Amino acid sequence: MYDLIVVGGGPAGLAAAHSAWQKGLKNILIVERDKELGGILNQCIHNGFGLHRFKEELTGPEYAGRFIEMLKDTHVQVMLDTMVLDINKNREVHVISTENGYQVLQAKSIVLAMGCRERTRGAIAIPGDRPAGVFTAGSAQRYLNMEGYMVGKRVIILGSGDIGLIMARRMTLEGAKVLACVEVMPYSGGLIRNIVQCLEDWDIPLYLSHTITDIKAENGRVSHVTVSKVDDMRNPIPGSEMEFDCDTVLLSVGLIPENELTRSAGIQMDNRTNGAIVYENMETSVPGIFACGNVVHVHDLVDYVSAESERAGAAAAQFVLGETEAETPIRLSNGFGVSYTVPQQIRVNRIDKIADVFFRVRQVYKKSVIEVSDGEKIIASYKRDHMAPGEMEHILLTRAQLDKVAGDTITVSAKEAE
Repeated sequence: MYDLIVVGGGPAGLAAAHSAWQKGLKNILIVERDKELGGILNQCIHNGFGLHRFKEELTGPEYAGRFIEMLKDTHVQVMLDTMVLDINKNREVHVISTENGYQVLQAKSIVLAMGCRERTRGAIAIPGDRPAGVFTAGSAQRYLNMEGYMVGKRVIILGSGDIGLIMARRMTLEGAKVLACVEVMPYSGGLIRNIVQCLEDWDIPLYLSHTITDIKAENGRVSHVTVSKVDDMRNPIPGSEMEFDCDTVLLSVGLIPENELTRSAGIQMDNRTNGAIVYENMETSVPGIFACGNVVHVHDLVDYVSAESERAGAAAAQFVLGETEAETPIRLSNGFGVSYTVPQQIRVNRIDKIADVFFRVRQVYKKSVIEVSDGEKIIASYKRDHMAPGEMEHILLTRAQLDKVAGDTITVSAKEAE
């Protein structure tokens, strides 16, 4: 019987396990399907990590290494090269590995930290041939940074998510010619700093409101890509086609929380985030099972993943060592201009002074206002100079503000400043 089993040994799992250990749990196990800890950070060799958490700029492996070193001062156990097959409401974790075979592990609490996966070509139905040379940006990143394979020489990138932007620069540094980055939306899906550092600094054009409408092959490999402008309904505009002579297409068209295990455990899901519905301490609808990081909602900064996961680990420890009395929660809903909120529910008596709320907006805003209301009155408002869908927003709600809520629902909205 383990006090805590953490599923996933990436940044979320590492932070949750370390936090739970600090809060008093001693029998902790991390289960990781890869052959080493660190998760996706191991292939992210660019810098820009850790500015919030460690107040310095680190590469992905360096950031992961900090938490791995912190765990060395604990007795947290690790199972590598081990796949979790199933989790149930009784907090039984079914795992399999070549070393230990099939096992059923019992836990007093579980933290789900499986991360996310990329959308593929099949998910977005790009027309044309089905040749070699079409990769997700993350797969290409692993091939290049960890396996040592150059995936192509003349590249088109579809989608302007952060991984795609970073790979535009990475491929250029390795000698490839990145012909264009193509984005179907009228705004980029990545951080502004990545647009500047990875595209503008390298004279790589970004075509907004464009998409790939055809892929042609020669000898089984990508040879030509047709890019078309799209209208407000994202339909290709006839006569706007551009043809690129290339051998590689990288897809950066969105990330999906990896939640098969979450669903199999009978946990309530949020169709806005494709992740679990969580309380203020990252507990799911199944008592004793917590979720954190990209498996809950896709983050843009790993520093936020770590902070959220430390909260989940601390809450798991509190659950095992002694529960707090239950309370009817306040439900958070997304109002105008907001696509989702995390957490989706807040139990006021479970927070000390403040509750963190994360969300994304639906459009690009310049000077704007975030409003939190309970249907009768505005309980909090926050000014912003700029907001965009590609950058996660974060606000703090105080215990005093939440104590004044009338009813059981609050709404988070965004609007242009007057």
